[in-house]
Amino acid sequence: MPKLESFAGIRAVITGASSGIGELLARRLAQEGAHVALVARRKADLERVAASLVNGGARALVVPADVARRDEVFAAAERILGEFGGVDLLVNNAGYGGHRRFVDWDLDDIERIMQVNYFGTVYWTKALLPKMIEQRRGWIVVMASVAGKLGVPDESAYAATKFAQVGLAEALSYEVEDFGVHVLTVCPGAVDTPFFDEQARRRMPDVAKRLMIPPQRVVDATIRALRRGKREITVPGFIRLSYIVRAVAPGMLRRNTKRVAMPPAP
Repeated sequence: MPKLESFAGIRAVITGASSGIGELLARRLAQEGAHVALVARRKADLERVAASLVNGGARALVVPADVARRDEVFAAAERILGEFGGVDLLVNNAGYGGHRRFVDWDLDDIERIMQVNYFGTVYWTKALLPKMIEQRRGWIVVMASVAGKLGVPDESAYAATKFAQVGLAEALSYEVEDFGVHVLTVCPGAVDTPFFDEQARRRMPDVAKRLMIPPQRVVDATIRALRRGKREITVPGFIRLSYIVRAVAPGMLRRNTKRVAMPPAP
């Protein structure tokens, strides 16, 4: 059952669907025959995405909501369940980041990023998981990050939210798999999206810029992983070697991380 071999007729919810990976994933799922509920704060952008999907023959539901607001999430989930009659696939994709030293990071933003990235995942999973358990069928995707497996300099607040997501997803997968619900954690490396704004790119070492991947690669890997019943993937896959290096030679990994990812000194 963990393998989602066909997306035809699948009822999917995608958070952060107004741009980037979320938008591309919505388009791919619609092409595969899924019914998609598009969630984000920006209604106009959601309507733009939905219009193109509907023109292609897909069923798309626009659901504006702030994932950091528990009341908005549960109201949105109730609406989706009413429209679709259930949900088979939840993609917790909404999130944002930042690129600065922890000492310079505004505390209000540190709280907000945890609210969006981690608690947004918690709220949507809480809202839809009971129905999945009841129907004994469902898939939950947590769009985490390599920064949720390896601490990354200049992304401390962001990395904390991603470590939290990874831990939640791993523990949850044990709890729900016997009820027919499969959890997939996706850990992309640096993805070439507006997540990395001009300021962030200026702070990135050249070698880190060269390792950036297109968002479509993450979408393709996610679809492939769902079809194969994978529990966790890292994109690109070679980064998994760093997990092994950290375990057996942590000093070497620290030196390499500082060389590749450490921004210039102020």
